[in-house]
Amino acid sequence: MLVVGLTGGIACGKSTVSRRLRDKYKLPIVDADKIARQVVEPGQNAYDQIVSYFKDKIPDLLLEDGHLNRAALGKWVFSHAEDLKALNGVTHPAIRHAMFREIGYYYLKGYRMCVLDVPLLFEGNLDSMCGVTVTVVCKQELQLERLLIRNPELSEEDAKNRLRSQMSMEEKMTRSDYILQNDTTLIDLYEQIESVIKRIQPSKLRTVLEYFPPFGVVSASSIIMSRLLMKKLQIKKTSRV
Repeated sequence: MLVVGLTGGIACGKSTVSRRLRDKYKLPIVDADKIARQVVEPGQNAYDQIVSYFKDKIPDLLLEDGHLNRAALGKWVFSHAEDLKALNGVTHPAIRHAMFREIGYYYLKGYRMCVLDVPLLFEGNLDSMCGVTVTVVCKQELQLERLLIRNPELSEEDAKNRLRSQMSMEEKMTRSDYILQNDTTLIDLYEQIESVIKRIQPSKLRTVLEYFPPFGVVSASSIIMSRLLMKKLQIKKTSRV
């Protein structure tokens, strides 16, 4: 089964692409945002750790029903880099474990492809388990405009803090196999998606072979090794600049 890593800058249109892949191409979506909400529900271990760490920093951390005040938590961590790192250190392992389980489920169901929809795909090194990576991008001024429309509760400075907290668009593009440029119309975006799908969709024969254990192990191992090698080469190239 081909795992397609889908990522993009905040408010660039990743969710639009994800919905299109699900509705038009019937691909199963492993949604990191959805999983991230589930792992911080009251009663979960990640929830307890977050409350313990942030309760003295964020007065309105909890809502009346006991759930996390995600807006207040987000506003705080996106302007406090060390606390964002601490939050990711709690949530990322729990999210990663849940994603592995979901991918395994779709593998056992016999799908040819599944989509790993992750905002922090490269930051979390989850691209190493993907056969193909796709990044949705747009111009920065359009990105800011969309973010303020989508999240009217944010001030312009809050929005800029969120953009600065992410990996640069240039680095995401460098590390991606395919780029979807979402600056114009929805029709244009859909045409780009169609083109990518035609290029990456595995043949029926390859899918059957990958469910034969020896071939499947070799295929998965080669993907992981090639991703790790590419990452090392990119690090070396960056260090020379």
